[in-house]
Amino acid sequence: MAAIAFGFETTTDEVLEGIDLTGKTILVTGASTGLGEETSRALASKDARVIMASRDVEKLEAAAARVSESTGNKQIQVLQLDLGNFASIRKAAAEALEMAPRIDVLINNAGVMACPLMRTSEGHEMQFGTNHLGHFLLTGLLEPALEASGDARIVNLSSGGHKFSAVNLDDWNYESGEYDKWQAYGRSKTANALFSVALDKRLAGKGIRAFAVHPGAIMTELSRHLTPDDVKAIREDGPRDSGPMTFKTIPQGAATSVWAATSPSLEGKGGIYLEDCRIAELASTPLSHDGYVPHAVDPSDAEGLWTLSEQIVGQQFSF
Repeated sequence: MAAIAFGFETTTDEVLEGIDLTGKTILVTGASTGLGEETSRALASKDARVIMASRDVEKLEAAAARVSESTGNKQIQVLQLDLGNFASIRKAAAEALEMAPRIDVLINNAGVMACPLMRTSEGHEMQFGTNHLGHFLLTGLLEPALEASGDARIVNLSSGGHKFSAVNLDDWNYESGEYDKWQAYGRSKTANALFSVALDKRLAGKGIRAFAVHPGAIMTELSRHLTPDDVKAIREDGPRDSGPMTFKTIPQGAATSVWAATSPSLEGKGGIYLEDCRIAELASTPLSHDGYVPHAVDPSDAEGLWTLSEQIVGQQFSF
């Protein structure tokens, strides 16, 4: 029988057809709504133990209850995590390691998009601070549990928005340059992709592979900072005049994360950018909706970002 061809419209349940995750432990950030909840539900439906992490405990517990009820899976746990606060990240990581000394998949799903200039608890620009720095610190602290798996995967949610900007290692915190919400989003999403490159270089030899994922355009709580004019412009012209957007449903949007976490076809691979449940190719134009641009996988920028990130979080990771 011919293999099913996955693509733009593929859903989480289609990706997981025939896959058994019994005995696997998976941690998902940003799990209280949207893509994070759907990712958790899909993986739980295949009997994985899922640790759902998010900042708002009340919303998180409600989401975990929905996931458990809809799947019949009683192995759902919650973890309070504020990615904009280093103390919260360190506390959550310690709790996670106690809950699960072995983690088979870490899905860094949480994110902030196109918000006004805001700062994390440590004073870092919110999008770079939450989307990249928070996940950088969390992942580094959870590395021992991933290494204990012997065959683990890290899935970092990037975005086609990475095309809006390369990282700026000199003014990453907008101390001198004028803040632009889409540029800042682009920088953070490029950082997510570069983080995957640097992680895979360091961890592949320990049986841990890292992937960057573009989920597609989906209207979820990620869009909460967008104005009505922003939404109208995105639907008609795309952000940064990138052309009209074709939107996915939430099960379609979460499908590539689930595919990255579980697909046998990715065995032996890592440090790559994925979209529509496939390995993406180089974009034909800088603002093409499909593919990635070179600055998202630049090894020199990946190393520069790693060094900068260690300096900012105040911790070196010797793996």
